[in-house]
Amino acid sequence: MYQYVLRRLLYAIPTLLGITMLIFLVLRILPGDPLSILYGEGGVGGLSDADLATIRHQFGFDRPLYQQYGYWLKDLLTGNLGHTLARGDSVAEIIQERGILTGEIAVLAVLVSWLVGLPAGILSAMRQNSVGDYLARFCTILFLAVPGFWVAMLVVIGTLTAFNYRPPLGIIPPWEDPIANLKIVAGPGVVLGLATSAYIARLTRSTFLDVIREDYIRTAWAKGVRETTVILHHALRNAVLPVLTISGVLFGFLLSASVAVEQAFAVSGLGTALVQAFQERDLLVVQTLVLLYGVVFVVVNLLIDLAYVWVDPRIRYT
Repeated sequence: MYQYVLRRLLYAIPTLLGITMLIFLVLRILPGDPLSILYGEGGVGGLSDADLATIRHQFGFDRPLYQQYGYWLKDLLTGNLGHTLARGDSVAEIIQERGILTGEIAVLAVLVSWLVGLPAGILSAMRQNSVGDYLARFCTILFLAVPGFWVAMLVVIGTLTAFNYRPPLGIIPPWEDPIANLKIVAGPGVVLGLATSAYIARLTRSTFLDVIREDYIRTAWAKGVRETTVILHHALRNAVLPVLTISGVLFGFLLSASVAVEQAFAVSGLGTALVQAFQERDLLVVQTLVLLYGVVFVVVNLLIDLAYVWVDPRIRYT
């Protein structure tokens, strides 16, 4: 297994390198000069062309693109993530402070998606074409069709008008005030989790319908094995493998959807920081945060691949 992990990590290097190239080129293709927008006429600075040229030289924006890309890779490898153009805040500190909230939202969303999606899919498959099955399929289609940010806005407006409830604002780590921290991340985590649980439920239902028709399941039923034993010990381990696979893909959905949901709930996470950096045309922050999302996505998919052995011991990595 160690050779497999090492091989996957080596495969991740060209993947991440391709992500850096794509991010860098796309941001440079966008029209407009971020320094001119920020510090030029109409900006916060109102600097002259000579002053803009000096600042552009300090940030290296006057160098050829291949040199800018090379310096960026060098800074990433040395841990120098730079500072924001508008406020001068450290990008590393932004990731450290705001990444906690975004990470909590993602973990909570995954837990909700599995806690809701797996039971719903199993019950729907075991009671095929029943009222519960039709109800579960209707709910999954509904959550698939409705955008997450729209549900988030409805939750915010509903809790505000009905209960006059306003979640705390700002960045509150869980070790400082666990209750206030939970109030911040609960809304976005549950909304994202319900949206993702629809995919989990539909795939679980489909795989369970295939598994429960296998001969070894029929044999277990014929022996009089209890239904819970058949489901948990015989069918679940085989049916959950495709669900694990799709969970890695859905984690990318969580990363992208968290940007809009954090905005709807006014959570000061990495998604909000990314939107703010886009609005300010802060290329250094945008490319670093997008790369961070890509690294997390690659790592999570590697962990899911390794989880196959724990779920099904028959799997061996060579």
